[in-house]
Amino acid sequence: MLPTERFREFIVKNDLFGHHHKILAAVSGGKDSVLMAHLLKAAGFDFGIAHCHFQLRGQEALADKAFVSSLASELNVPVHNIDFDTKKYAADEKVSIQMAARELRYQWFQQISRQYGYDFIALAHHQNDAIETILLNLTRGTGIAGLHGILPKNENLIRPLLFLSREEIDQVIQNNKLTYREDSSNSSNKYARNKIRLEVIPKLKELNPALEETFERNLGHFRELEILLGQKIGELKKELFTGHDGDIRIPVQQVKKLNPQKLLLYGLLSEFGFNESTIGDIISSLDKHPGRIFESPGFILLLDRTELVVSKKDAEPALITIDKAQHEAHYGNYRISILHDDSPLIVKDNPMAVSIDADLLIYPLTVRSWQQSDHFYPLGMKTRKKLSDFFIGLKIPLHQKKHVPLLVNGNGEIAWIGGLRPDNRYKVSMKTKKVTIFELYKL
Repeated sequence: MLPTERFREFIVKNDLFGHHHKILAAVSGGKDSVLMAHLLKAAGFDFGIAHCHFQLRGQEALADKAFVSSLASELNVPVHNIDFDTKKYAADEKVSIQMAARELRYQWFQQISRQYGYDFIALAHHQNDAIETILLNLTRGTGIAGLHGILPKNENLIRPLLFLSREEIDQVIQNNKLTYREDSSNSSNKYARNKIRLEVIPKLKELNPALEETFERNLGHFRELEILLGQKIGELKKELFTGHDGDIRIPVQQVKKLNPQKLLLYGLLSEFGFNESTIGDIISSLDKHPGRIFESPGFILLLDRTELVVSKKDAEPALITIDKAQHEAHYGNYRISILHDDSPLIVKDNPMAVSIDADLLIYPLTVRSWQQSDHFYPLGMKTRKKLSDFFIGLKIPLHQKKHVPLLVNGNGEIAWIGGLRPDNRYKVSMKTKKVTIFELYKL
């Protein structure tokens, strides 16, 4: 008999899904996924089957595809098939064949779920897969999250076979005379996971024949530790995180008091893409390098004297030009209003606007971000100043400098540091006959 009752109990215990949900079952044709499909049918759930042909194993893979379609007919459920050019994808994306296959199938599973209204995607991982994942993570280096193994539920991905070991699956398949397809690549030790499966785990089982049960208990402990750590991190975020202009700010003195420091700071910053190595660099710089910048793929962290400031990376605004006939332009997150006035009007008390002697302007003008060699003559000064020194004097963080709009005259001279300071050479004077007024509006 099929272990249908244990299957139902595991689903209920882990709150995976209910009879009102629609399930997309990923079926390769191997023992595990075939058993999962039969259990979903026996338990009376509403499901369909998804099968991927990666075009890597020739006729063997084509036979898998035909078998899965036949299984879907036998179970009277819909089947979704797709053929991938896996080698081309791997070459284009510069990833391994294994990673290419993984990315392709998960992207497609999500697409099919949205298209056909499936609530969850069922994957046929079992207890031994969880053990292999933990051992693989340990050999590569991991934190607590890597020790919990494969979770029964992760967003819309569910794994309803995690209550079974590989040996139990083999026994159920044999007892119920279920047909399946054997993937020849599973017996190759070419891949790291297969090495662990075929060489490492048998040795561990010599030390502990009840390896699966031991690991199942350990997995429970690791998951509880992760929950406890997550709760602590959540409390720290509420206590330490403050926001200003879209930034996240964390007091340096509070970071120094964290204990254990590296573990907790990683928990605070990992959501922004900072890895463990970078966290170590941040900690070693706390007392030494104020002003240092650390980067993750999507964020920048500024080590200020009193705060860690985390900002989202924004693309540098593209350079724009302004013609004499224009009355409006857009640059990055700003709208620029342009007013031509026949009187020498001076704008006062509004740093977001400037009056410039119109006769000194050479069109087309340019609006761009700062460059390392930029300099100008600040209003009221007759000496030249580097723009980098000007920003330092105003304590403008490095990551914000590139978003300051610079109005550049047609001769290459900076006429206005947008929102901060005009250039003395372009000020309105007694000789001015008409002005052009530029005003910034933040979008």
